[in-house]
Amino acid sequence: MKMIIEKRILMEGLNNVSRALSTRNIIPVLNGIKFELTKKGLYLTATDNDITINDFIDKKNIISIEETGCTIIYGKTLLTTISKLQNTNIIVENFENNEVSFQTETGGIYNFPCFNEEDFPNITLEESKTPIILDGLKFKEIINNTSFACSLQESRPLLTGVNIKLIGNLFECVATDSYRLSKVSINLDQIYSENINIVIPARNINELSKIIDNEDKIEIHVFSNKALFKFGNIMFQTSLLNGTYPNTDNSIPKEFKYRIKANLKDFYNLLDTASSLTQSKEKNIVDLEINNNNLIVSASSLEGKGKDKIEIENELNNNIKISFSVRYMLDALKVFNNEYVYILLNGEISPIILKEVNNDELIELILPMKTY
Repeated sequence: MKMIIEKRILMEGLNNVSRALSTRNIIPVLNGIKFELTKKGLYLTATDNDITINDFIDKKNIISIEETGCTIIYGKTLLTTISKLQNTNIIVENFENNEVSFQTETGGIYNFPCFNEEDFPNITLEESKTPIILDGLKFKEIINNTSFACSLQESRPLLTGVNIKLIGNLFECVATDSYRLSKVSINLDQIYSENINIVIPARNINELSKIIDNEDKIEIHVFSNKALFKFGNIMFQTSLLNGTYPNTDNSIPKEFKYRIKANLKDFYNLLDTASSLTQSKEKNIVDLEINNNNLIVSASSLEGKGKDKIEIENELNNNIKISFSVRYMLDALKVFNNEYVYILLNGEISPIILKEVNNDELIELILPMKTY
C-alpha cells in the first residue's frame, strides 16, 4: 500500500471512524483502524462490534495511489500523532516488516506497527431495498432533541435507547427514563408499506449525530438486529436493543385544564437562577405557581431560599401550584427554539407537557414531584 494524501483529508476520515474504536482492550484489533486502499480510493473502517463506521475517500481526493493494499493500525496513537502534524501532504506506505510509515513533506517520518488483517472482524454493511430517507440535518436535530431523555440505568435496558418508529409516512422518535419523555413526530415525503419499530442505544445514536454535518439525505436501512445509516461517503452501522419499547402514546394527554404561554428565554432564566439553590438537593425540586398572569418559581435548601416571577398568558385563567425537577425542566427547554412555549397541565400530579407555539412536532413531558 502506498499513497500520497493531504493531511486535512486524512484527518477528516480518521476523526469520523475513530468514534467506533473500542474503549476496552479485550480484543486488541478492535483498537485499530482498517486502511483498505483500492483503485477507487481509500476505505477507512473501525468497529467495536457494536458500532461500525466506514468512511470512503474517493481517489479524486487523494493526490496519488501508487500501490493498493490493506492494513490495520492502532487508531488512537495514529489519530493523536497525525493531528499534531502541520498541514502537509503525507506519504503513507506499508512495509513488509508489518509497519506503516507516514512521511511528511518536511522530512518527518512516523512508523506504526500493524495488526494482522485476518484478525479484523469480517464486517458486512448490508443495504435494504426500501430504506427510510430524510434530510440529514433534520435527523440530527431529532436525535439531539430526544436522546438526552434516555435512561442511564441498565436495569431497564430498553429505556437506555431511542425508539424509532415508522408507520406509513409518520416518523417518530421517543426517549424516556420513566420520569421524563421527549418525542418528535414528522411526516415524511414518502409513504412506506413496511412499518418500523426499533430501539437504538443512546450512546450509538449520539455518536452518529456527531458526524452528521450537512444537508445530505440520510438513508436508514433496518434489519432484525442492526440498522445502517448511509450519508455522503459514510456508512454507520449499529446494533439494536432487543425487546419491545413501552407504548408511550397514552402518556401524553390530548386536553388540558391549564394552558400557559411563556416567553422561553424568561422562563429558562427564571428556572436557571432557582436551580442554584437546589444544587445540594438530590432531586433538584422547585415549586411553580400560576397566579393569574404571574408565573412564580420558588426554591429552597440549607444554603438559601428564593422566589421570583415572570409575566405569562394564563389562557384558561386557572391557577395551580406544582413541583418538579428543575434539571429535567431545563434539559427540556434547551431543545426549543421558538420565542414562546406552552406549559400544559391537568393538575398537581399529572404530567407537565411542554410544546412550542405553532409547532406540534416536538413534545416534552416531565412528571411532577411530590413535596410532602
